[in-house]
Amino acid sequence: MTKRIYHGGQYTVLSRKEIENIHDATMKVLEDVGFEITYPPALELLEKNGAKVDTEQKKVYAPRELISKCIKQAPGEFTFYGRKEGQEIVLGGTRVQFGTGGTALNVLGFDRKKRPSKARDIADIAALVEKLENLDFLVVPLYPNDAAKGKGDINRFFPCFGHSSKPVMGGVYTLQGLRDIVDMASFLAGGRDKLQRKPFVGFITSIASPLRIDDLYAQLLMEVASMGLPLATSAAPTAGATAPITLAGTLVQQNAEALMGVVLTQLVNPGTPVLYSAVPSTMDLRTMSFLMGTIESGLMNAAVSQMAHYYRIPSYLTVGTTDSKIPDAQAAYESATTCLMGALAGGNFIHEAAGLLEGAMTASPAKYVIDNDIIGSCMRALRGVEINEDTLAVDVIARVGPGGHFLAEEHTVKYMRTEAFFPRVSDRRSYQAWQEAGSKDSWTKAEEIASKLMEEEHEHFMDAGQEEEIRSKYEGLVQF
Repeated sequence: MTKRIYHGGQYTVLSRKEIENIHDATMKVLEDVGFEITYPPALELLEKNGAKVDTEQKKVYAPRELISKCIKQAPGEFTFYGRKEGQEIVLGGTRVQFGTGGTALNVLGFDRKKRPSKARDIADIAALVEKLENLDFLVVPLYPNDAAKGKGDINRFFPCFGHSSKPVMGGVYTLQGLRDIVDMASFLAGGRDKLQRKPFVGFITSIASPLRIDDLYAQLLMEVASMGLPLATSAAPTAGATAPITLAGTLVQQNAEALMGVVLTQLVNPGTPVLYSAVPSTMDLRTMSFLMGTIESGLMNAAVSQMAHYYRIPSYLTVGTTDSKIPDAQAAYESATTCLMGALAGGNFIHEAAGLLEGAMTASPAKYVIDNDIIGSCMRALRGVEINEDTLAVDVIARVGPGGHFLAEEHTVKYMRTEAFFPRVSDRRSYQAWQEAGSKDSWTKAEEIASKLMEEEHEHFMDAGQEEEIRSKYEGLVQF
């Protein structure tokens, strides 16, 4: 079955002039304020290509010409493959895809109690996401607290490879962990060359706000770029804390950080499939709380989509996360409003859009199901209203005439399953019928759906021989 392609871009936060103003301000920051990079090979590479480098302060001042050159070298679109035919996604333009995100440290279980996440939970959620039709990719959602020290990386990706056929991406913490994951993926792909031709795994490195890349993440970024694998160089400025309090100021800094990620990847390996990567957030200065579910975050992510379109680089957005602690009304409206804004703005790789609570600290199986419905609604909005001779239905209206009904019309049967979106969780029955069915709220119903999906038999994407060989090669893989 061919996957439907959805396009955004209908919603614009910024005018063309405002986009250019942000771009010009960003160039001043990168040229005059500078960027701190502590990894000597990165400094050497930047200086060799025309950047001014202060080796004592470890600061880089990148000229416009260099930035422009690297932007042009970055692919305007690329394909991120799955383990199964039909699971690939094309990133770029205004194509919209939604998926998970994370490194959450906790799981809110079906007993409604929060507990530390384990490797088993990663496998369970990967299998659940595999069955949720509106989620296009899997960003590793949890940290395995039962993994031995230094073994977090392989214990994050291994369960995903075994239980999901969708494109997998995630952050890494060690160079050895990165290399082990790439070797593992190469083995499953049938060789490093095959993995590079059709990559089903990508990586997330980190830029520290404001305007800094440390030794480890610069090294990880350069290593991934040298392999030519999909890469997000995640920058997460928080308005009022690690970025200016104004949304415009945060967007300038976010743009500078995202572009520095693009510059460095393209200098290492021109053509590296890099995402214009953004995780802008806000904070409540009354409580000093870090926030991810605010409407302001939705606005900034929509603006980020426009900046990525301006540079013709695929975008990596962060919407759908909530600051609520449970899958309640707050969780629903925060996730729904920000997801819809990101989709309508034409975000390409919209991650953290499902399953997360408490500012992405906790994952909930029930919320994955609820968010799958929210995303389905967003996609229906992107489809819009199809106008053609058949859908205008003049002949049908004439045949039924005044005072008739359309229930028995072939036209109704033809479109009844495709014209409307049918969510899994929403209850659309009468009040009496809802009462008779147990008066279940959305959280309860979503728990039941998630539990059933997780208990059902699911496909495995490693055979017994592959799993045995991988377990024998990499020490420290958790048994589950």
